[in-house]
Amino acid sequence: MIGIFDSGVGGISVWKELYGLMPNQDFIYVADSANCPYGRKSASEIIERAKKISEFLINKNADIIVVACNTATAAAIKYLRMHFSVPFVGMEPAIKPAALKSKSGIVGVLATAGTFKGSLYLDTLTKFASNIKVIEQTGDGLVELVENGKISGEETELLLQKYINPMIDAGADNLVLGCTHYPFLAETIKKITNNSITIINPAPAVAMQTKKIIAENNINNSNNSGANMFISTGNLETMKTLVRSINPNTREQDFATQKI
Repeated sequence: MIGIFDSGVGGISVWKELYGLMPNQDFIYVADSANCPYGRKSASEIIERAKKISEFLINKNADIIVVACNTATAAAIKYLRMHFSVPFVGMEPAIKPAALKSKSGIVGVLATAGTFKGSLYLDTLTKFASNIKVIEQTGDGLVELVENGKISGEETELLLQKYINPMIDAGADNLVLGCTHYPFLAETIKKITNNSITIINPAPAVAMQTKKIIAENNINNSNNSGANMFISTGNLETMKTLVRSINPNTREQDFATQKI
């Protein structure tokens, strides 16, 4: 079984890629919506939540856990790998593909404050962005919009324009989505930019890495039935809408609210 967790519904964008790549796998997803967003929490708070959720997933027989949250990856993945025996897959900042694709040599990164402060992001920047200009923008308010199901509309468009238009004006031709909530805003981003910027979503690469680690660790999936379970520590409604936009056959009993 593959366990997945995020601060909220954003990691559904990662589950979408995992499910598309491995539709017969069993998945259990936890949205920590009662504690969302993580972006403004301290590292110790995020580690504590990541620890509790990981314990929950392991108790539910997860053989591998995908930390489908850039902020939680930045703050907690080293701790999780040290304290648990199952493999963990985190979100990689997609600076490298953006740098390789950029013709202008200018790349925009939209992420949370927690992601920008993380050593993983800073290390990636040092490795792959030495020859390009990176424009960083904290996406304050975007996670909350997605959590409330507002992935389009005037309010969302205005906030995205505020964050992305200065990047385009500065010459950015690639936009790295540094939060798993943001892919749900991709269509609105395309609309407000008239497709003038290439959107880089790291989720497909994370799904491929997860499949590779499953093979490397000989994790047996012969008993899987393609079952999916979606658990939220808060409201379920936005998660139901997003999951059913990907798999309309998801049943009501596949969703649950639980304190963790």
